[in-house]
Amino acid sequence: MRRATLIAAITAVALAGTAIAQQQNVNVRGTIAALDGNKLSVKTKAGSDVTVELPESVNVATTAKFSLADVKPGMVLGVTTVKRPDGSIVAIDVRPVPPTAPLGLSSYDLQPGSTMTNATLEGAAAEAPSGHELTLNYKSGTVKVLVPPDTPMSRAVPGSRADLKPGETVYVAARKGDGDTLTAVRVQVSKDGVKPTQ
Repeated sequence: MRRATLIAAITAVALAGTAIAQQQNVNVRGTIAALDGNKLSVKTKAGSDVTVELPESVNVATTAKFSLADVKPGMVLGVTTVKRPDGSIVAIDVRPVPPTAPLGLSSYDLQPGSTMTNATLEGAAAEAPSGHELTLNYKSGTVKVLVPPDTPMSRAVPGSRADLKPGETVYVAARKGDGDTLTAVRVQVSKDGVKPTQ
């Protein structure tokens, strides 16, 4: 009996591991081709055609302008960065994130070698020779990030499925399930020419 119980437990753990492996997070970036019921068709930046399932409960956000003038000390920012050969850390995307967002550093797929930093801004943005410098506190440390003048910056604002129109630029955070199906967790779409860069 004990052997049978042990085998059942091992099988359960193995199946759980398989389920976790199947629930991979995938970022989909591209242009909306169509919305048919709960199926969002996207032509990705790489040129492939992808279909994403949109659960009824998924939130849809649109994109609005954001600039360094809107950045205030104590604000929580999501900053995507790359490291230059000289060791400097440069922003390639800046946006506000909810204060409840977990702080930290993690690899990101916006560009090869990019890193996502969710952090609190310490002090005001300081002028630098080639832009502005932000000091970001990500709880376990701080990092100084150069923000060049042409750095994409935007913020997410509440939207609806009516904003998911063909031709609009879209970012979808999705989970990959059985058979490589993609299910949206979060959707952000362009509006009035302001595009999501995440």
